[in-house]
Amino acid sequence: MTTGRDRLAWLAAAWRAGMLAPMAPPTLARVARAMRAYGPLGAATAVGAARFGDRTAVIDDHGPIGYRDLDRAAKALATAWARRGIGPDARVAILCRNHRGLLLALSAAAKLGAGIVLLNTDFAAPQLRRTVEEQGITALVHDDEFAPLVEGIDVLRYTAWSDGGPCDLDELTAGPALTPPPPPRASALVILSSGTSGRPKGALRSSAPSEPLALPGGILTRIPFRRNEAVLVAPPLFHGWGLASATLALALGSTLVLHRRFNAERVVAALAEHRCTTLIAVPTMVSRILAVPDLKARDLSALRIIATGGGPLTAALTREATDAFGPVLYNFYGSTEASCITIATPADLAAAPGCAGTPPPGTAVRILDEEGRPVPPETIGQVHVDGPTRFDGYTSGEPVTATLLPIGDLGHLDAAGRLHIDGRADDMIVSGGENVHPAEIEDLLAAHPAITEAAVIGVPDDEFGQRLRAYVVASGDLDPDQVKKHVAANLARYKVPREIVFLDELPRTPTGKVVKRELPA
Repeated sequence: MTTGRDRLAWLAAAWRAGMLAPMAPPTLARVARAMRAYGPLGAATAVGAARFGDRTAVIDDHGPIGYRDLDRAAKALATAWARRGIGPDARVAILCRNHRGLLLALSAAAKLGAGIVLLNTDFAAPQLRRTVEEQGITALVHDDEFAPLVEGIDVLRYTAWSDGGPCDLDELTAGPALTPPPPPRASALVILSSGTSGRPKGALRSSAPSEPLALPGGILTRIPFRRNEAVLVAPPLFHGWGLASATLALALGSTLVLHRRFNAERVVAALAEHRCTTLIAVPTMVSRILAVPDLKARDLSALRIIATGGGPLTAALTREATDAFGPVLYNFYGSTEASCITIATPADLAAAPGCAGTPPPGTAVRILDEEGRPVPPETIGQVHVDGPTRFDGYTSGEPVTATLLPIGDLGHLDAAGRLHIDGRADDMIVSGGENVHPAEIEDLLAAHPAITEAAVIGVPDDEFGQRLRAYVVASGDLDPDQVKKHVAANLARYKVPREIVFLDELPRTPTGKVVKRELPA
């Protein structure tokens, strides 16, 4: 249960970051009216315009746009949509890469009280159609590149980005910009789970949560974001980690740097050009940035935060990134359902490389066994969490009533109370009666100097029930026996993979998570 001490900690962190910097009375009144009318998400652009004026809000592949112009465009889009019948009973789906159009669609829909569904840009046509039908979509906003996928879907459709000329949102945002009347209720925001272990689920949460400072304040207690800086957000904005980082940056009056597609060399160039203080990434992106040939020659002296999330951070990558950039690495561990669970600071990662850190104020993490009983430190069990940032339920109606929300991950707490993730609960392999957690072997393999990344699964075996198979992406000369000897020299014999498969790359989601069901047989 959230306490007054928790709220005070969030408030203090938000104050230190400059989120709650003093405002002139007229500005304060405008901000308060917008927040009351539309909630934090719907009021975001209006608050930015009132507080930060013509400061650059976003730099994307079309160039810069200021806070005032961003708000005007969002109001114009809301005005146009309201005239087309989009309102509190509508649901707007967004199928966009990272650019201002996604932010405008998000803000306009929230101003109208419409439901918002963020779609994965990696969806195939059948999955996209099924999701649109299941979520009851009224209007679909998409980049022009996805036109073939959405062709024939019987909803209102608007293009948000086109490489070859103007798109629908360009026309609509050029029209009259009226202030929408307050909707009867805050819009519902649906973020789809990554679907790494099966069909994605729709996680429902209000765009005006009962504890609006819990998520930003909780993050700010661990990661020292500051007002009026430049923040490059590389993960997809349709995912919780990317969206939370982007909205927090805008709430601080920062300049949000976005690229529609991730390219490590381009990211390094942008960090230097815009003097970015913060890079938001997933671990795979950090690994690719470290491989940029002239990285050491670039002036990245302004960079004081590299915050990873959305996937496992290995001990080897922790050390490599710290060696390259210094003690600036933070590790955000969360889920679609629970949002922020724990955050590791540079001090945490120095003491326990690859750990997930500790929970922010107001959040409780427990490690339970299969019977639901707490386990002692250093004992692997299932991760459960309770806190003010958890979701409201699944759009399918599947009930979520437990006080402690099961995350589906295996983990353990060390003696200092830091969380370590040991893999997915449904990834555990039972081979010859021994329980094997793939993450332990994967971390060991990734630490090998000739291995870039690895994934371990269990495959049926007549004698042992399951045997271990390792998929390895090698950066140098390596043969299967060398891989096996490396594991045998460090782990128990039953943890040595019997099969080694070399791949050029592992199949991943856009947020960098390995999709093990797509590994070749």
